[in-house]
Amino acid sequence: MKNIAIVIALLFFVSCKKEIRNTKLAGNVFGTTYSVIYNSEKNYSKEFDSLFAVLNHSMSTYQENSIISKLNENELVEVDAHFIKVYEAAKNIYEETDGAFDPTIGAVVNAWDFGPKGEIEQLDTLKIDWLMRSVGLKQVTLLDNKIIKPKGTFLDFNAIAKGYGVDVIGEFLESQNINDYLVEIGGEIRVRGINAEKKHLWKVGIESPNFEGEHMISDVVELKDEAMATSGTYRKFKVDKEGKRYAHIIDPKTGFPSKTSLLSISVIDKTCMTADAYATAFKAMGVEKVKAFLKDHPELKVYLIFENDNQEIETLALNGFPEN
Repeated sequence: MKNIAIVIALLFFVSCKKEIRNTKLAGNVFGTTYSVIYNSEKNYSKEFDSLFAVLNHSMSTYQENSIISKLNENELVEVDAHFIKVYEAAKNIYEETDGAFDPTIGAVVNAWDFGPKGEIEQLDTLKIDWLMRSVGLKQVTLLDNKIIKPKGTFLDFNAIAKGYGVDVIGEFLESQNINDYLVEIGGEIRVRGINAEKKHLWKVGIESPNFEGEHMISDVVELKDEAMATSGTYRKFKVDKEGKRYAHIIDPKTGFPSKTSLLSISVIDKTCMTADAYATAFKAMGVEKVKAFLKDHPELKVYLIFENDNQEIETLALNGFPEN
C-alpha cells in the first residue's frame, strides 16, 4: 500500500505541475527580421539585443565604427573571437568550394550596387578586371588577432554572419539549459529538440521563387537538431535599362552576377553559419557542380529549385534532404 500511495502522489504532482509554454520573441536585426521560439517563460530579449550589438560591432559593414568597417578602411585593429570564428569558417569553405564562396568579393558587390557602399556605375570588363585584383580570400591572413590584407580588399561576411548570428542565439539558449527552440533570422533557421507546444519536430517552409515579391511556400520540411539556410536570386535583384534582371549573388570567378539556372538553394547542416555560406557558394556553382561537390560532402542536405532548358521549374533533393 505504501508503494501505491507514493505512485499516486507522484502522478498527482506531475498532473498538477504547470506546463511551461513557449516564449516567442521577434524584432529587427542585421537589416532584416528575427524570430525566436523557445520552451521557457523567461524573456531573453535584452540578452538577444546585447548579443546582436556585439555581432554588429564585429562584422556589420553597415556600421562605420565596426571592426570590419575599420579593416575595410585599412585601419589595423584587433579582431574579436566572433570575427575569428567566422573568418576561419569562411576560409575553410572558400578552399573547399575552390573560391565559389569568397567574402572578399565586397568591392565588386558594391560596384553592382548591392553592398553597403553601393554605387551606380557604368561597368565594363576593364572595370571589373581592375576590381577583381583585390578579390581572393587567399590574399587575407590572420596574424596575432589582426587581419592582414591588400588595401583594396573589401571584406564582407554578410553571406555567413547572419547564419552565425542564428547559431549564437541558439548556443545562448542552450547555455540556459533550453534545448527546445527555433531561431530564425532573415529566413536562416536553427532548431533543437521539438516544438514543445505542438509536441512534434519543428516544421519550416521553403519559399517558392517569386520575382514579384510575394511570399509563397512550396514545401514544408521537418528539422531535427539541424540548421537550414536558403539563398536565391528571386529575393534580391536589379533590372537594367534594357529590362534585364540580374542577381545580387556575384560570381567570385568573373565579378559578374551569377548566370546559373538555379533560382533557390536550401542547405541543411549542423550549424547555420556553414549552411548559410554553402548556400551562397552553390548559387555561383550551378546544378551540375553542386551535384558533384555533394558526393564528397554527404553531411550536407540540399534542395535545389531551378529552371530547365524549357524554362520550366524543377526541384531536386540531394543527400537525403527531407521531402514531404
